[in-house]
Amino acid sequence: MSTPIDPTATAAWSELEALRASFAPDLRAWFEADPGRVGRLSLQLADLHVDLSKNLVTDEIAASLVRLAEQTGVAERYAAMLSGEHINTTEDRAVLHTALRRPKGAEPALVVDGQEVDRDVHEVLDRMTAFADRVRSGGWLGVTGKRVEHVVNIGIGGSDLGPVMVSEALKPYADAGITARFVSNIDPTDLAQKTADLDPETTLFIVASKTFTTLETLTNARLARDWLWAGLRASGAIGDDEASAADAVAHHFVAVSTALDRVAEFGIDPQNAFGFWDWVGGRYSVDSAIGLSLAIELGPDVFRELLAGFHAVDEHVRTTPLERNVPILMGLLNVWYTNFLGSQSHAVLPYAQQLHRFPAYLQQLTMESNGKSVRWDGSPVTTTTGEVFWGEPGTNGQHAFYQLIHQGTRLIPADFIAFVNPAYPLDDDGRDVHGLFLANFLAQTKALAFGKTAEEVEAEGTTGALVAARTFEGDRPTTSIFAPALTPSVLGQLIALYEHITFTQGVVWGINSFDQWGVELGKQLAMQIAPAIEGDETALAAQDASTRSLLEYYRSHRRR
Repeated sequence: MSTPIDPTATAAWSELEALRASFAPDLRAWFEADPGRVGRLSLQLADLHVDLSKNLVTDEIAASLVRLAEQTGVAERYAAMLSGEHINTTEDRAVLHTALRRPKGAEPALVVDGQEVDRDVHEVLDRMTAFADRVRSGGWLGVTGKRVEHVVNIGIGGSDLGPVMVSEALKPYADAGITARFVSNIDPTDLAQKTADLDPETTLFIVASKTFTTLETLTNARLARDWLWAGLRASGAIGDDEASAADAVAHHFVAVSTALDRVAEFGIDPQNAFGFWDWVGGRYSVDSAIGLSLAIELGPDVFRELLAGFHAVDEHVRTTPLERNVPILMGLLNVWYTNFLGSQSHAVLPYAQQLHRFPAYLQQLTMESNGKSVRWDGSPVTTTTGEVFWGEPGTNGQHAFYQLIHQGTRLIPADFIAFVNPAYPLDDDGRDVHGLFLANFLAQTKALAFGKTAEEVEAEGTTGALVAARTFEGDRPTTSIFAPALTPSVLGQLIALYEHITFTQGVVWGINSFDQWGVELGKQLAMQIAPAIEGDETALAAQDASTRSLLEYYRSHRRR
């Protein structure tokens, strides 16, 4: 286990502290005095045009941030990750989500811990492709001989957030008459509502759980199995015998798991289980077999294009100097805002309704990765870590929380994401609606950066106390990310961009971005409390006073 470098002990950190002490941001003046600012701070990342010019950063600050990356070993840590070193120290694992999108035949071949990674990855990908083609073509049929029309993915965390986000984002590419739905919450409402209008004869369930022990996923899988049996029996499609029940599960359930014994015990043919590896973290797994529902709904070609987008960004990070490396620069800017300017949250604002689940996806990616208070060697962190990521699509957010970003007292850096060409071009009375939409995207970043002075407000005829209310101080930092269209490749690029932003911050802070021990305690306690929910008096007595009181309230009001 290598000892992380303390960022606060580096020369670059001292430089940044000195720069912060005399820092007086003025984006208006910077833009007026420096015609080349936009050109220097506009970068290309595959298909993404990234404008960093409206961030609160000078050339001197940017140079010091790059030196911070150099002095904390960001490039070296990235190389270690790509090579398969066990940088997930607390679980003694390699971190190889980047291997999931390496093209077939990539050189040199990747062999880690004796495993031929490239071969194994493409073996699973080829099996996914064959299965997806079989379902899409009608070669896979339900127990009554009908084609699959609906795929229901049952998973939670990374087994849900990634697939549902991609499904929503790439819905225009769904071309086989198959729709995907996603069940994650153990609240029975989730499964009940997602299956309410489905026909058991045309529904395929995918149970996504690496160990096939996840409480929420297995509970929902059993409920789905009961729903399938009840519906098929009610229609007379199957009988009440065990053989008919087993046949129904074999035709309507597949698994994404490596626990083949548990898969078989559930009733799923292990031949219909698609595996992935312990070096794939849940929140980095959408490009693994966890994406099976996407390969079916959208098609294998779309899924492979998604993977190619991921890989393009991986290669950019690997080959591009730090000073032009987009994900690393964006990660460093987040460090600047978090550790030097006191920012606590970060908004992601996609001007694309298709990306309405993207901020939720990023919440797990960023906060589960970097919400840590110890470094990868177990020592306490020396800095503030992590950010609260949040957001909604524009223009909805403009009518909700943008007020706080524009005129509130908190510094909230924001990433704006937009696409030149829409999936659904429409006109309203001769006007391009998408053009009007993008006018809002451009206007918001302009307003946040440059604001509106009291003199400008008064020049419009406003007087008295209203002047202050209508003044915008500006200097609210934003990054603009533009792409020609939301294609599968572009979506892969966006996801990988934020993966590597998160990685950069984790390395600077010296933390392990690839474990998530913080989610375990609540799971363990839930298993201890469950018997008290069910009436066990000993389990009830073992609880603290508050939990015991809440349990008694529950038990006294529960209607069965």
